[in-house]
Amino acid sequence: MYTPRPFLVEDFEEIKSFVAKYPSITLVTVGKDSIPFATLLPSAWEAKDLSAENFGEIITHMSKGNPQWRAIAQGDVGLAIVQGPQAYVSPTNYENKKTDHKVVPTWNYQTVHFTGTIEVIEDSTRINEIVSDLTDFHEQHRSQPWATTEAEPTYMKNQLNSIVGIVMKITKVEAKYKLSQNRSVHDQEAVMWDLAKSPLAYEREISLEMKRNLGKI
Repeated sequence: MYTPRPFLVEDFEEIKSFVAKYPSITLVTVGKDSIPFATLLPSAWEAKDLSAENFGEIITHMSKGNPQWRAIAQGDVGLAIVQGPQAYVSPTNYENKKTDHKVVPTWNYQTVHFTGTIEVIEDSTRINEIVSDLTDFHEQHRSQPWATTEAEPTYMKNQLNSIVGIVMKITKVEAKYKLSQNRSVHDQEAVMWDLAKSPLAYEREISLEMKRNLGKI
């Protein structure tokens, strides 16, 4: 991922927190015929001791009706994209607009890219484990978490038969927060306050991230 130095995120704890906050991936793979596939999938980042040296695994599942999984050979390299908030940034916020007008719009966003080798799981026991782990992860914040063991057994078996498990062994983690850090503090604050007034929820979310990045939260 192209990441100019001002936007590079290297704090591993921050990256883990971001991925936990946005727990889905767009899985990108390329088949033997060079045709790319991309699917948005629920996910969990798993490892007992995640660190800058141990990247762990991403687990997810995919419908058997999706042709992407059949185009993946065991061990193929894929890309998993975690997308956070994003927003259009108007040049009207920049201080030098009033003087030389050398300004253009841009786009602020936060994203994490995982690169890794992919294993497609067709074994029913392992698929059940993946789905159970994913469910537990996504239910953990609920006051009364639901578990897969609560589902009617035959119905659950039929549902599991309709999917495959996907495990990505991560070999590379890249994180980028483009929050106007290449502009002056004055301009960053002007953008932040402008987005804070937006009627669009995702623009207000970027404003909060800019506020946090500026140490104002």
